[in-house]
Amino acid sequence: MDQKQQHDQHPVISDLCFHLSKVISSDATSDDVLSSNNASQTSNKRSSTPLPVAAIRVLLNVIRRSKAETMMGLQADLRDATNDMMQFARRGGPIHKRESFASSCKYNTQYLLAGRSHIALSSGCELFLKYVTRASLETPNFTQCKSQVLERGERFAEFSTQARSRIAIVGSPFVREGSVVLTHGQSKVVEALLLRAALVEKKRFRVIVLEGRPDAGGAKSAKSYSNAGIPTNVVLDSAMGYIMERVDLVIVGAEGVVENGGTVNKVGTFALGVMAKELGVPFYVAAESYKFTRLYPLNNADLPEMGGIGGSLRFLDTLAWSANANNYDTTDEKNDKDPNSLQPYVVNLPSAVTIENPPCDFTPAKYITLLFTDLGVLTPSAVSDELIRLYQ
Repeated sequence: MDQKQQHDQHPVISDLCFHLSKVISSDATSDDVLSSNNASQTSNKRSSTPLPVAAIRVLLNVIRRSKAETMMGLQADLRDATNDMMQFARRGGPIHKRESFASSCKYNTQYLLAGRSHIALSSGCELFLKYVTRASLETPNFTQCKSQVLERGERFAEFSTQARSRIAIVGSPFVREGSVVLTHGQSKVVEALLLRAALVEKKRFRVIVLEGRPDAGGAKSAKSYSNAGIPTNVVLDSAMGYIMERVDLVIVGAEGVVENGGTVNKVGTFALGVMAKELGVPFYVAAESYKFTRLYPLNNADLPEMGGIGGSLRFLDTLAWSANANNYDTTDEKNDKDPNSLQPYVVNLPSAVTIENPPCDFTPAKYITLLFTDLGVLTPSAVSDELIRLYQ
């Protein structure tokens, strides 16, 4: 049995894949944006459902399917579904998504990057489970409580879907005319913020995107910014110190915002925060409130296990590849599909060498200037207060 069939036979995972494969209108392509001259380049831009929002919709369907007759039984079903999704996220996928708009019904495969998404997934599920517990205390009647949870849960999912656009509204004023913005990797909420600043507020500024392994997220973001008419430059993340002297502000996303006001994000963010503080550059984090999580790491060693992706790395001598470009026909379809076509340029390591490729790192609160959230602009010290309010 292949993985697609396994997913189809597991209702929770199949449901999660379905919601993740759905597309929503990009937050940046509002009516205001579409009226701009550059809008024709972004009007067809679509983005996937955020993972925590997809998970909440999965849990709502678990409630609908549940045969439990008590709140204790229903909560057990929800915890089991949460654990299934967490295990799936830690493995890193794959998501088999059916193209409903295509003439063929083939499944495309996308991967959740192992370890990067499960912190946000955990916080979204935990917040929903807390809400179910609170509802059960307020409404002792099981049938009425179940109906209330479904109704309010749908409203919460819809509200969460709009989080990026609200963050873009509160964060875009910090992007000033003529400024140089540095960002790291790919973040949908940062993209929404910068596209609003460029297309709605008509500001002229430049973006520098740091690119690192293994997901080419920086390169993907650079395409979005360039297509919107924003002057964009891609720089290797190892050159962040070299480029920082040209930068006016840094804006990054987050996989999770922890209790002490620090953040967990794509590896390299910690070094970027240290570098920005050393050179006096404001360091902003854009993150949805459903990514606020009750973790309290003191350093990177305290982060939860994020899964392993190191074994998937290949080390390619791109300089040698470029020097031999005349001997490599990039238009040859066979070469594009043949995994051995780049073999002469792959650096094979001895078996005694281990590969460590952490997907995320922890940035302490002292390196963060402000957080742009759907709850408003927050200082790092305000995060713990918001977590108390969310979970009280």
